[in-house]
Amino acid sequence: MECSKPKKIIIAIDGFSSCGKSTFAKTIAAKLGYIFIDTGAMYRAVTLYALEHGAIVSGIVDEEKVIALLDDISIDFRFNPERGASDIYVNGDRAEGRIRTIEVSNCVSRVSSIRQVREKLVAMQQAMGRQRGVVMDGRDIGTVVFPNAEMKIFMTADPEVRARRRYDELLAKGDSVSLEEIRANIVARDKADMTRAISPLRQADDAVVLDNSHMTVEEQMTWFMERFDRIACGR
Repeated sequence: MECSKPKKIIIAIDGFSSCGKSTFAKTIAAKLGYIFIDTGAMYRAVTLYALEHGAIVSGIVDEEKVIALLDDISIDFRFNPERGASDIYVNGDRAEGRIRTIEVSNCVSRVSSIRQVREKLVAMQQAMGRQRGVVMDGRDIGTVVFPNAEMKIFMTADPEVRARRRYDELLAKGDSVSLEEIRANIVARDKADMTRAISPLRQADDAVVLDNSHMTVEEQMTWFMERFDRIACGR
């Protein structure tokens, strides 16, 4: 049974790419009436802007050019009633679809490893979460952005399952990609995320692990609510 007045908390969700973190976080936010902040989309937005402004050419990231562009980038989220979710905007332009391409995916780990990029976005994310009642997903939410978050979840899934999920998602959008290409991208991103010098992907000491390789969203929510009630309702 749900409690009538659960306290507002910060929910930090970290984990590997294509684990369904954003879908899970959005479902949680909708269930609880929380604000959802897609931090991965924010790093993708910076990567997209860098691609469109000549800071990334033929997959090569010019770090100095990316840094020089940071002051020109404004990012915000706006609720889209047609999707029942928030879309990301870069300098006032909707970028939701453009940030999900394989070109952005292949460069985002490199861009997100730049110290100045992380400092700018972490400050934005912390400002967004000051009032609590937020759910964020990313790579370093429970370890760097909100190390004192009341609830921390580390998501993982079998790499083959993740590759198939990402492949089906891009195929549904009409993108021409191969499963092999997606699989290689996921393996490369895992390595880059875990070995980067700044804020590497790792499980926070007090995070609970959710392996959703063979779980539906409904099953994940049941798992989540049992734990949320204990924290937010003091059970």
